[in-house]
Amino acid sequence: MHSLPRSRVVAALSLGVVALAVVLLPTAHAGADPTGSGVATASLLDSPELDELQRRAAGVQAELQERQSRVLAAREALAAAEAAAAQAEADIVAADADLARARAEVARHASAVYRDAGEVTPLSVLLSGGGPGDVVAAAGLLDAAEQHAAAVVGAAERRRQEAAARRAEAERTRETARARAGELTTETAELEAAAAAASRDLEAAVAAVDRQLGRQREEQRAAGRQAAADWHGYLAELAAAGVAPPPAAALRDPAAGLPDGLVPVPASGGGVQAGAAQLPGGPGPLVVPSAEAVAAVSAAVDALELPYASGAAGPDAWSCGSLVHAVYASVGIDLPDDQAGLHARTTPVDPADVLPGDLVFLGAGRSGPGNVGIALDGRTVLAADARAGAVVVGRPGADRVLGAGRPSLGLRAAAPATEPSGGPLPVECGDVRYPPETSGGRAWGGFPNGLVPPSAMCPPGVAGHLLRCDAAAAYRAMSSAYAGVFGTPLCLTDSYRSYAGQVQLYGEKPALAAVPGTSDHGWGLAVDLCGGVERFGTAQYAWMVANAGRFGFRHPRWADPGNGREEPWHWEYAGA
Repeated sequence: MHSLPRSRVVAALSLGVVALAVVLLPTAHAGADPTGSGVATASLLDSPELDELQRRAAGVQAELQERQSRVLAAREALAAAEAAAAQAEADIVAADADLARARAEVARHASAVYRDAGEVTPLSVLLSGGGPGDVVAAAGLLDAAEQHAAAVVGAAERRRQEAAARRAEAERTRETARARAGELTTETAELEAAAAAASRDLEAAVAAVDRQLGRQREEQRAAGRQAAADWHGYLAELAAAGVAPPPAAALRDPAAGLPDGLVPVPASGGGVQAGAAQLPGGPGPLVVPSAEAVAAVSAAVDALELPYASGAAGPDAWSCGSLVHAVYASVGIDLPDDQAGLHARTTPVDPADVLPGDLVFLGAGRSGPGNVGIALDGRTVLAADARAGAVVVGRPGADRVLGAGRPSLGLRAAAPATEPSGGPLPVECGDVRYPPETSGGRAWGGFPNGLVPPSAMCPPGVAGHLLRCDAAAAYRAMSSAYAGVFGTPLCLTDSYRSYAGQVQLYGEKPALAAVPGTSDHGWGLAVDLCGGVERFGTAQYAWMVANAGRFGFRHPRWADPGNGREEPWHWEYAGA
């Protein structure tokens, strides 16, 4: 069989959690993989040292989260105590005023009596010529007046004493609340210091990984460029030989005949392969896949370096299954859009017989199928890969290949699904799928929250900012549409926020900021906007409400008006 132009040989850099899961196959009939086994040294983010640091960070995170609720409760209690003390203070001021008014009223009354009739006593009434009846009446009047005055002043005095008691109790409550809030503030400060210490160690480890990842990404891009050049060189060979790849239907039964000039392709296990042919002559036979396979591979090559995103279905980002589905749907072959469905329904071929356009299923141990890619030749496979965070090419060791399939042969009856066995977590498009409740767990690309190396992200078109690459592409498109209406791009104040940045912000605003390690900013999936979007009711905010969903962005419910934490500026990328 004529060898297709060989892609540049790139060692498979299986770097565990942050690795580039570069997917390449050994050459059919070529013996050992010249690049080695495809298993490289473990990365820093796959090391016991970093695992321990992450456990430290997750422990501090859990304590901060628990402490935050207590701090908020203590602050609410203190606010209530402050309000009660202020009310008690107001009550005693009012009681003092009542008492002063009562005393002033009694004094005015006494003064008026003295001014108008002198000092009134029973004796003075008798001496002034009054009869015994007048004396009795005057004495009763004086007693009543004195009793009324005493009652008015006494009532005011009691109100004042009650208010003073309430003030004293409120003061004691306030002091207790202040002390509790102070204790929790001190404890929280200690936890924040522990979080900062862990974040410094984690940031140093991530910086080292970022340098390593940057080098690998450049190798990955170079490998992609070379693979694309090799593919176009192969198409030029076909054209120079005067070969137009025939439709899939013309190649499905080599025994019944093939188009003129073409002969069957031998199968590694004996006999011939269905779904392909070859042109004899030259330095070696030239493999001729179906027209559908050639078109599908060409479409896949055009997607190189586009971002990976779980559940994305193009055109700006892809998952492994959706990429395979889309390129074959474009040539009229309808396939499942997930790796499990593709593995169950695609007509299998021997991995040793892989040809351009075939699907290659990858996995390891008991985890079951973990990725699916499209073969560019007998060695090179292209896939949307979660660990690489992009559509990439590469070559794994033979022990990573679970099987292969040829879409041009049509779908088979569904084979039983291969599920993870014995406890391993499932793998999606090359990366472990962690349960969403994993505290401090690793998510896309295998990175912990706030510990994503910058090389794994992309700029959204605003200097100094980074987002997950599919989110960055969506943001650029959204900003361009926004500029078409308002004349200027979207105004961006915050995007990816590192673990250290989350710790700092939490220390500044513990009642508002997310607990470090839990913010969507830490996944590179949230943006804070300005330029009018930061205020409810503006034309800019209304445009975002009406249009952000077209680009995969949403305003979370908790940030809506009336939901406690109103943040018109905060928007999150939810995927294509």
